[in-house]
Amino acid sequence: MADSPNILLIMADQLMPFLMGAYGHPVVKTPNLDRLVEQGVRFDAAYTACPLCAPARASLMTGTYISHNKVWDNAAPLASDQVTIAHYLSNAGYDTVTSGKLHYTGPDQLHGFRRRLTTDIYPSSFDWLPTAQRKRQDRFIDRRAHANSYCLPNVGVCQWTRYLAYDEETQFRALEYLHAKRIDKYEGKVDPFFLCVSFHCPHDPFNVTQEMWDLYQDREIEIPEYPANMDDTYSAMDRWLNSYHGTDRIDIKDPQSLTALRRSYYGLVTYIDRKVGELVKALERLKLRENTIVIFVSDHGDMLAEKNMVQKRSFYEFSSRVPMIMSFPDGWAAGTQCAQPVSLIDLVPTILQLVGIDQHRPLDGSSLLPCIEGQGTDRVIFSESHTNGIYEPCFMIRKGQYKYIYIRNEASQLFNLDSDPGEWSNLSGHPDYVEIEIGLRDQILATFNPNAIEEELINSLLNRELIKQANKINSVNWDYSPS
Repeated sequence: MADSPNILLIMADQLMPFLMGAYGHPVVKTPNLDRLVEQGVRFDAAYTACPLCAPARASLMTGTYISHNKVWDNAAPLASDQVTIAHYLSNAGYDTVTSGKLHYTGPDQLHGFRRRLTTDIYPSSFDWLPTAQRKRQDRFIDRRAHANSYCLPNVGVCQWTRYLAYDEETQFRALEYLHAKRIDKYEGKVDPFFLCVSFHCPHDPFNVTQEMWDLYQDREIEIPEYPANMDDTYSAMDRWLNSYHGTDRIDIKDPQSLTALRRSYYGLVTYIDRKVGELVKALERLKLRENTIVIFVSDHGDMLAEKNMVQKRSFYEFSSRVPMIMSFPDGWAAGTQCAQPVSLIDLVPTILQLVGIDQHRPLDGSSLLPCIEGQGTDRVIFSESHTNGIYEPCFMIRKGQYKYIYIRNEASQLFNLDSDPGEWSNLSGHPDYVEIEIGLRDQILATFNPNAIEEELINSLLNRELIKQANKINSVNWDYSPS
């Protein structure tokens, strides 16, 4: 590998690994990601640092937890003094460019990138700000729209959507940039590039073209099974989210609706796979692949009606697990599978080590190179989720086969993912697991301060509410328009 390889980071939105051929699903077609796995490394226990779009992306770009970078929710800005991977690479001589969705809120829409090739699809304003009244948070907002978007007639075939159009624009601008880099190479300009291409799909709405729908004609579509005692398994966090998303008021368990939902999602996953294939083939055709690291991830997953839950924000596997694939230009580590728990915050230190850049600032993540090289370190990862339908600070730790979920002032959850991958048997409080539970709880409380986080979050929400009101009066617009 060259000293300064190009880096292509491809991001999907709301994609969990369980419904991908590249992760072993027997029906969902992902031939291009399959090929990327064969040529590189597949991480089989990768997690988001927060199962919500903007915080997850801020954590990925900074290599830090949300309680350190302060991006609490989808209307929280990443401060301009937070160092991102784009800052590091820009200082090292990289051309840092991004196309598509970053979900940055606030006036800084670059955060170290030299330029954006598209605007964002979501608002840069504080319009999506949650209320600071925690126990009343969003109680007076009708959230049935979330649940309804997972049911017929709101899933299935459509001619086109603005989200597909946005992803097409994202792809076009990225391919245009790669062609320009090929011309630069011919002209002797050798600056390496860091290109982030970030798609909206397979995020809801779950609408696909007829061609995407027909891909799964007469194919077996798995739908969730619901035990009779399912309501008894819910934690306080689950009940808050079910109220926020509307699944406590809207029945989403109709088999026909579930089948249409999953079939549409399958089509959107294949759509993203095609975009990955187009990008990688462009690298090959333009003679750029031999010096480009390709990384594929998602910001978080989607419950997709598992446990009668929708959207993200939860720590269950369908919501918090993400695909993570790395492919290197010289075939290094081809075909490797890493079973150790890893996190999106590990990408920054990994990239820095790969390209030989000193880590000047403290990071919460750690390099994945030891994991790739088969060194059996006992990795521990954390995830946080504190607002947007959640009324107390909540934390997750994954260590070995155990996942522990801590909810301040509420009962906890402990799962053995080896014996209970569906996360139905809560072992918290079981006498045989007391020592394990105490150890995991102590690790969470040694890393995070729930009371301090609650205070910081409330202050942030109150401050942003005042700024939001003033910005509306002053017609402030932070949206980025590419020149």
